[in-house]
Amino acid sequence: MIIGTGIDLVDIPRFENTMSRTPRLMERLFAPTERELRLPSLAARYAAKEALIKALGGSDGVHWTEIEIGSEESGKPYFRLAGSTAAAVEERGITHLHLTMSHDADLATAFVIAERIEQDA
Repeated sequence: MIIGTGIDLVDIPRFENTMSRTPRLMERLFAPTERELRLPSLAARYAAKEALIKALGGSDGVHWTEIEIGSEESGKPYFRLAGSTAAAVEERGITHLHLTMSHDADLATAFVIAERIEQDA
């Protein structure tokens, strides 16, 4: 059963300008492993985190640095959640998160599906 969906679109030049003006945002928005990525990839991860919050129906219990986006060998992205953010997802009954991200030209986007998959008894 789908619990929620979320989508977000980021203007990469605007994102880059904001990050240049406020360098401390890097530590507030991204996990240490994400901070070394190029700006288009960071913009897509920012979009993914925003899309996740939308899929959850709000940001209660969610902390940006507890949301990390990793990639499988194939390149498929996935969420690594920690702390109160992982607990907030669990409390909402979500068992699976599906994520897709893309960036091209001046735009980055992400789409998230939050799902509960019932296990057969």
